[in-house]
This record gives sequence, C-alpha cells and structure tokens, in this order.
Amino acid sequence: MANKKLLAEVIGTFSLTFILLLGANTTDFPIPIPILAGLILALFVYTIGSISGCHINPAVTVGLFSIKKIDSQEAIRYIVAQCIGGILAFIALKSLDIDIIGLNWMGLNAVMVGEIVGTVFFTFGIAATVLGKMPDMVKGVVIGGSLLLGASVASMIGAPGFLNPAVALGANSLAPSTIIGPLIGSVIGMKLYQFLTTS
Repeated sequence: MANKKLLAEVIGTFSLTFILLLGANTTDFPIPIPILAGLILALFVYTIGSISGCHINPAVTVGLFSIKKIDSQEAIRYIVAQCIGGILAFIALKSLDIDIIGLNWMGLNAVMVGEIVGTVFFTFGIAATVLGKMPDMVKGVVIGGSLLLGASVASMIGAPGFLNPAVALGANSLAPSTIIGPLIGSVIGMKLYQFLTTS
C-alpha cells in the first residue's frame, strides 16, 4: 500500500505540473491558470485522495507534518515522490519542445511574499478539511477553491502563483522564493487553522 501511495503522488504531481505548465505556455489558453489549477487539484482529491491523501505538493506535506498529521519518514518519501513527478513533467515538456517558463520575475521579494501569502490562503483551506468536520464530498471543492484563491492572490502580489515547489521544479524555477516561500506559507496556514480550532 505504501508504494501505491507514492505512485499516486508521482502521478498526481506529474499531471498537475505538466498540465499547468502546458497551459501557461499555450497562447490564448481559454482557462485562467488559477482556475485550471483548482480544477485539476479538485479532480485528484476525489480520485487519489483515498489512496495517498492527495498532497501532490511538498509544501502541503511539510505543513501537514508541522501539525503532526504525517510522520517524518513518510513525509520524506512523499516529498521525494512529488519531486520525481515535477522532474518527469519537466522532461516531458522538454521532449515536446515546450519552452519552460523559468523564473523571469524581477521583483524576487514580491515573489517570495506572494508565494508565502498565497500558500497561507491555500493551506488554511486544506487544514479545514483535515482538522475540521467536513463531509468528504465537499473536500475537493474546498481544496480546489483554496488553491484558486491562493494562486490568484499570489499573482496579484507579483508572484507566479506556483504555491508548490514541485511545480516550480518542473518549471525550472529554482529560486528560494518559489521553493522556500510555499514551505513557509504552508506551515503558517496549517498552524493558524490549528490554533483557531484548538481549545
């Protein structure tokens, strides 16, 4: 079962990264990228959520570790699987001669702030599904909607809105702002919800 969890994380992270970056590099793509991200994540919550929990994001795994919802050994395995998914997406995009976005934003401070703040909104919603009393049937909507909100906020601040180090890896954006920023934001978002709901 453990191997199936990791495989699900690889597949989910690969799919999320590949489709998002393909859309971002397609001229006149009909769906705004934050909406596309939310839809993809919601789909995977409903399809692989029962297998792996559908983290498909190292920041989410780190955030869940911070609130003791996953142990350190499993967290490391999940993060490795997610990074593999991101790297495979990068390889697949390059094999199709798709230009990888890279990090072209000049205001790296804005990128860091945007990735942190956006991820706080995103993971606050995830924490509500993990720590709160919520029917399974609506969890995908809440999580997908939280990603939509977080990515939109990040974009308005001036960040790419990855909110996911594995997606940043797939996009060849290895700046600390897109790798470390979401990790910080995730811990803040998860811990904040935990604080508000703990008596």
